[in-house]
Amino acid sequence: MADITAGMVKELRERTGLGMMECKKALEEAGGDMKKAEDLLRIKSGAKAGKMAGRIAAEGAVGIYVSGDGKLGALVEVNCETDFVAKDATFAGFMKSVAELAASKGITDVEVLGKAELTPGQTVEATRQALVMKLGENMSVRRIAVHKARGKLAHYLHGTRIGVMLDLEGGDDVLGKDLSMHIAATKPISVSRDQVSPDLIAREREIARARALESGKPANLIDKIVEGSVQKYLSEVTLLGQPFVKDDKLTVEKLLAAKGAKVNAFTLFIVGEGIEKKSTDFAAEVAAQAAQAR
Repeated sequence: MADITAGMVKELRERTGLGMMECKKALEEAGGDMKKAEDLLRIKSGAKAGKMAGRIAAEGAVGIYVSGDGKLGALVEVNCETDFVAKDATFAGFMKSVAELAASKGITDVEVLGKAELTPGQTVEATRQALVMKLGENMSVRRIAVHKARGKLAHYLHGTRIGVMLDLEGGDDVLGKDLSMHIAATKPISVSRDQVSPDLIAREREIARARALESGKPANLIDKIVEGSVQKYLSEVTLLGQPFVKDDKLTVEKLLAAKGAKVNAFTLFIVGEGIEKKSTDFAAEVAAQAAQAR
C-alpha cells in the first residue's frame, strides 16, 4: 500500500473541497495516484448527488454579480434543502462564482452553464456534485438572468432570499437603489403595461366580468366596470403604474420623468418561488413508524 501523506490529503481536499477522511480513503483506494483519487471522488460524489436528486431543494439564496463599470451583471438562484446550508460560506462562494461566470460568458441556460468551466479542469456541474458530497444536501442552480445594460445596472439584495437587478438610464445611484428596493417590496411583473401577457389580462377581464355580474350591476355598466378593474390591475402589477414606496402620492412613472430617467428592464428573483414544498406532519410520521415497528 502506498504511503499516504498529510500533504497529499491536503492537496486532494483543495482540489475537491471534500472531507479529509473521504480524501484519505480515495487516495488509499487509488494507491496514492492523485488524479485517480480525484476521479474516484467525482464518481462517488456524482452517485451521492444522484441519490439526493429527488429531495426538494426550496431553500437557498440569490447571488448577484455586477462588473466594475456597471454595464454587465447576473442574478443566479441556487437552491438547497435547508436554510443552514444556504448560509454556509462554501455555498455562498459557489453561488458568487457561478453568477460571475454566467455574466462573463453571457450564459442564461442552466444546462449550458453546468458544462462551463468554473475553475481550471472543473465544470460548474462537477463543482456542484462535490458540494453535494461535502455539505450533505441536494443543491441545484435553478435559474440565471444576465443583464447587459444600456444604462447602468443597479441592484439590491434583501438578505439573501430576494434579489433585484435593473437597467437604469439617467438618474443616479440613489435612484437606482431606491427603485431596486421598491421592486423587492412591491414585486411588479413587468416595467410597463404593454409587457403584461395578453393571457393574464384576459384572465383578469374574465374575473372582473364574473364579479360584476354576480354583484348584480346594471348590464349597461358591466363593460365600464370591467375595464376599470383591468386598468387597476395593470397599475398594481407594472413598475411604472405603482405608487413609489417612499412617496405614495407619486407613481414610479412620474418619479422617473422628474429625474429624467428610464428603466429599460429588471429581474426579480425570490428564493423558492413556485417550488412546491413538502409539508411534514411530524405526529403522523411518528405514528406510522410506530405502526411499522409492531
